[in-house]
Amino acid sequence: MAKAEVLAPCGSFDALTAALRCGADAVYFGAGEFNARRAASNFDGAALDAAARLCRLYGARWHLTLNTLIADEELPRCQSLLERTCQLSADALILQDLGVLRLTRAMCQGLELHASTQMSVGTKAGLRLLRERGFSRAVLPRELSKAEIEVLCAEHILETEIFVHGAQCMCVSGQCLLSAVLGSRSGNRGACAQPCRLPFAAKGGTGHDLSLKDLSLIEHIPELQRLGVDSFKIEGRMKRPEYVAAAVTACKAAQNGAYTEKQRADLQALFSRSGFSDGYFENRRGRAMFGTRQKENVTSATAELLKSYAKLYEKPSAVRAVDFVFYAELDKLPSLTAACGTHRVIVNGEQACAAAQHLPLTVEAVEKQLKKCGGTVFFANSVDCQIGENLRLPLSVINAMRRSALEALEESICEKSSLSVKDIGFTVVQHIAHLPKRYLRFRSLDQIPENVSADRIFLPLGTPKDVLEAYHAGVYLPRGIFGTEEAVRRQLQESGAPYALCDTLDTVAIAREAGIPVIGGAFLNLYNTLALEEAAEIGIAEALLSHELLLSQIAALGGALPRGVCVYGRMPLMLTCNCPVRNGITCAACGHRGFLTDRKGIRFPVRCENGFSELFNSRPTYMLDRLREIHNVDFYFLDFTVESKAECAQILDALETSAAPRGEFTRGLYYRGVE
Repeated sequence: MAKAEVLAPCGSFDALTAALRCGADAVYFGAGEFNARRAASNFDGAALDAAARLCRLYGARWHLTLNTLIADEELPRCQSLLERTCQLSADALILQDLGVLRLTRAMCQGLELHASTQMSVGTKAGLRLLRERGFSRAVLPRELSKAEIEVLCAEHILETEIFVHGAQCMCVSGQCLLSAVLGSRSGNRGACAQPCRLPFAAKGGTGHDLSLKDLSLIEHIPELQRLGVDSFKIEGRMKRPEYVAAAVTACKAAQNGAYTEKQRADLQALFSRSGFSDGYFENRRGRAMFGTRQKENVTSATAELLKSYAKLYEKPSAVRAVDFVFYAELDKLPSLTAACGTHRVIVNGEQACAAAQHLPLTVEAVEKQLKKCGGTVFFANSVDCQIGENLRLPLSVINAMRRSALEALEESICEKSSLSVKDIGFTVVQHIAHLPKRYLRFRSLDQIPENVSADRIFLPLGTPKDVLEAYHAGVYLPRGIFGTEEAVRRQLQESGAPYALCDTLDTVAIAREAGIPVIGGAFLNLYNTLALEEAAEIGIAEALLSHELLLSQIAALGGALPRGVCVYGRMPLMLTCNCPVRNGITCAACGHRGFLTDRKGIRFPVRCENGFSELFNSRPTYMLDRLREIHNVDFYFLDFTVESKAECAQILDALETSAAPRGEFTRGLYYRGVE
C-alpha cells in the first residue's frame, strides 16, 4: 500500500521552507484575503510565485486555501486570484463556498478541487454529492471516530484527508457563529477571534467548557493508513516554523513505525493546550478532552528546543538525484550533462582543455568536484567521466559547470505550464421576490400553539405521521448526523414528510436521495448569488440565507432560487459532538435544559439532539417590528428553541402586529455584519 501524503501548514515562507526541508509531501497556504487564516502572513505577489517554485523544486504538491465565504462584491477579486492560481498551476484548491465552487468550475479547467472541512461533510451521501459537484477530495471533520472514518474510506467515493495534529475547535467546522455574533469576526470568513477559549462554564464543569485540548493522532497514523486515508493533515498556519518542522518529522516517522515518546513530548512542549487528545477517534468523549493554554504550555518551548528543530531546516535538503556525464578533450570546451528524472541539461565550460605540463586532470578529481552539491536540493547519484589523456583544466571551471548545470536543472524542474482559464463574466440577474410567506420551526411539539397557521411548519425528525399530517408539516433534519446516516435516512423515509429542512450537505444529500423536497437551512452558508445558483442546481427548492449577511447584501442578491431569512429565534452559535454541560452534571440531571455561563454572567442555552449539542445565543434575534426593512426575500423564518407554548403564541401575535420586542433581544448581524 502506498504511503499517504503528509500535508503541512504554511503561514509564512519560513514555515514553508521548514515543511519542505523536513520532507512534507504537500503543503497548504493562503493567498490574500480569502482563506480561513487571514491573520497568517499568507502569500501574495512575488511571494506566491516563490512559494510555488520552491514546492516544485522539492517535488511537493501545493494546495491553495480559498475556504471562506465570499460576498457578491468580492467575486471579481476572487476571479483574479483564481486566474493567478491557474497561472501558477496550483495542485489543488481547498473550497468552502458553494458559489466559489461554481465560479472555479466554470473558470479553471483541470484544477483539482478539495472540499474544506468547513463544508461539514461526514457521511457517504455527502461525499457522493461532493463528487457529483466536481470535488476529488474531502477534508473530513475532526469529530469522526475510527469506525466512522473506516466506513467513509471503504468505498473510495473520494480521496479522504484527515487532521492528525493541531488545534481542535469545539464546534464542527463550518457550523460556528460564536465569534461572528459575539464580536462580528466571522470564522466562516477567516477572522475567528476564538472566544470559545474564554471562560464559558457549566455548573460543576471545567470553567472553560468550550475549549478542547489539541488533537494528536500521529501515533495512529499506521492504522489510518490501513483504513485507506489518503492525506494526513497538520493544523497550524498560525504556528512557528519549528512547530511545522517537528510535526512533519513526527508524521514521517510514524509512517515508518518510528514515532517516539520524545517526539510526542517535543510536540507537546512546542505547542499544546493541556496536552493532546484522541478522544473523538477513540470514541471517548467527555471531560478529559477539555483543556486550555496554561503557563507551563507557553514556557515549555525553550530556546534550546526551538534551536534543535530549527537545525532540521537550516540548510536545503538533498532530495533530487542527479546523474552526471563529464566529457573533456584536448583543445575543446569540456561539457557536462546533468540528468534528474525526466529533466536533462548540457552545459559547456568557458575554457578549453589544454595539455598538462605537470599534474593531469584525473577522474577522481572531477568526481570530487561534481559531488559538491551542498546548498542545493541535488545530490550526485552517479558520475561518468570521459577524459582524454594528459589534460589540464582548472577545478574552478568544473565547479562553475556544476553550478550552471544544477541551476539549469532547477529552472527546468520549476517550469510548469499554466492551467487553462476560461474568461467568464459575472452578471447578477435581479431576483423577483413575492409577498413573503411564513415558515415556522418548533423544536418540541409542546411548543405548538393552538390553531397555529403558517405556509410551512418544520417539526423534529421522528414526529409521528399523524401529527405531521395534522399540521401539514415537514421535518427538520439534525445538523449533526456523523455515524447515524442510515438511521436518519430510515427515519426520513418512514416519516412521510412532504418536505425537509436541511442545514448541511450531508442532510441535503440524504433527503434528495429519498426523493423528498429540500428546503436549505442557514448553515449551508449561502452567502452570494452564485451559491444560490449552485444550490438550485443541486436540487434545493428554497433556502434560508446565511445568518452573517447584512440587510443590504440580502437585498442585492440575484438568482431565481426562493430565499428567506430568520426574523425571530435564538441563533445557533455552535454544533458540537461533545456536550459541554455534561462536564458538570449528568444528562438525567440536565433534562435537556442545560446552559453555559460566560465571564459576564450571561447564560447561553444548550440543547442536545441525535448525539450532538447546540449552543444558542443568550437572547433571540428579533426583526418582527422591522420587516419593512427586509427586501428581496420570499419567506420569513421563525425558529422556536427554548420558548414555551405561551411565548410562541405571543411571538406569532407580534408577527401579525409588527409589535416591538419585549425583554432582551438582538438584531443579529443584519445591521453590523461581520469581518
